Amino acid sequence: MKFSYKAVGPDGRVSEGQVDADAMNGALTQISGMGLKPITVKPIKKTAFQLNLLKGQRITLEDKVFLTRYLSLMLKVGTDLFKAIDILIEDFDKPAVKSLLMEMRTNLGKGNPFYMTFAQHPKLFSPVFVSLIKSGEVSGNLEKVFDQLSVSLEKDKDLENKIKSSLTYPAILAVGSILVLILLVSYSLPKIAGVFMQGGMKPPAFSNFVFTVGLFMGGHLAIILFLLVSIVAGAFFFFRTLVGKRFAYDLALRVPVIKNVIKQIAIQRFASTLSSLLASGVGIVDALEISADSIGMPELQDALRRIAREGISKGLTVGDAFRREPIFPKAVSNLIAVSEKSGHLENILATLAEFYTGEIENAVKSMVSFIEPVMLVLIGIIVGTIALAVILPVYQLTASF
Repeated sequence: MKFSYKAVGPDGRVSEGQVDADAMNGALTQISGMGLKPITVKPIKKTAFQLNLLKGQRITLEDKVFLTRYLSLMLKVGTDLFKAIDILIEDFDKPAVKSLLMEMRTNLGKGNPFYMTFAQHPKLFSPVFVSLIKSGEVSGNLEKVFDQLSVSLEKDKDLENKIKSSLTYPAILAVGSILVLILLVSYSLPKIAGVFMQGGMKPPAFSNFVFTVGLFMGGHLAIILFLLVSIVAGAFFFFRTLVGKRFAYDLALRVPVIKNVIKQIAIQRFASTLSSLLASGVGIVDALEISADSIGMPELQDALRRIAREGISKGLTVGDAFRREPIFPKAVSNLIAVSEKSGHLENILATLAEFYTGEIENAVKSMVSFIEPVMLVLIGIIVGTIALAVILPVYQLTASF
């Protein structure tokens, strides 16, 4: 449960914030542990939007694209923010989006900054999203920021769709292959095994082993299917946890082709994010810190933080700071160094992001071309094993005459 507090610090300044605790006593203990003297502590009631999230409703990437695009257009034609939000509330049927818009209007009515609504939902809106809106609100270029965000989100959605479409065929092939193998092993193989083993014939050891496995699976098919479904369901929920995601990520990095795709996605996201932040007026050090939080590759995150804290903050140029990090390709470091001298860093980064978008598409195609033959070879080995197990006793029978 969350609690909001107002407290006095050791220097006499009043500060406000939030803490997570099971009860009021736990919240008071946390606040005191921070060296603060609480003035008021209140439990935060869940908003309609948070309740919708608990019911399983989500704001999709398409919803974010529509919101940012619409708000950008409305602000460009001179509509004030309150009226634009009211129109959206009337037009949107999706409860989660409608309640988020109502939360925006309530916060604005209280005099809170516009970005605060997004900042209160970090699982849905990234630090980059919040920082861009905050900088646009401060500079008075909110419509430009919304337009920039909508374009960026559309590109993310387009890239996501291309990756999904590339992986659709291997996924269908995998499911079809598994179904065929289950049919072979659980139905066809036991029938063939029964013919040989019940006919009083003693098949070769290899065939006998395969037939025994087939008969066992045929006789316990329901249990085996239940175990398979349980394993798949367990894996699905495990990989949705933080530990599971980390395990899957570490496992993926051990496969060279997949690692290459992950790195290119991280660099593309870094270039796109940093370009957007710099274009909206965020300082280079803060922009690098925020960009580090937006990418999923730990090695790249650490490199960006070193560039910001140990490089630029200590007087190095952006180009020199990037050249010290070998994880970045030389072409990327050199382009950043050249663009810094010419004063067009955000433009070059946007071009770099476009370039890596194409590279990601090619890398995904290469990954798919690697996966498909591997799957076919595995299927061929299993089918060949069954075929060999059948052929050997037939050959033995014909050789005996």
